[in-house]
Amino acid sequence: MKLKIVHTDKAPAAVGPYSQGVSAGNLLFVSGQMPFNTETGEMVRGNVEDETRQCLENVKAILEEAGTSLENVVKATVFIRDMDQFDRINKVYGEYFNDHKPARACVEVSRLPKDVNVEIEMIAVV
Repeated sequence: MKLKIVHTDKAPAAVGPYSQGVSAGNLLFVSGQMPFNTETGEMVRGNVEDETRQCLENVKAILEEAGTSLENVVKATVFIRDMDQFDRINKVYGEYFNDHKPARACVEVSRLPKDVNVEIEMIAVV
């Protein structure tokens, strides 16, 4: 099986030995996206809703670059720093996934890169 690396300037560049996304057959694996805004060059800070929205916009840009969309996501993993923020994160997540509801895990972690509050990765069908 041939792997295809997916890259877009509309999402944060990989800062280590990984890719924004990798397509394998008809599946796309999107690396965890943090709330970095490529237009401003700044990490989104302030509230977890804005951070979540930016993470989802970054994932969306990678999906679109690969020729797919949020409607084709089959699995999402949401990493959060504080489970007490679950409802706030979930509300924003629901704006992106209302009729289509992929499988999902939400995991509290002790720390995320750059001390962000949320990071989101996905698997989609291309």
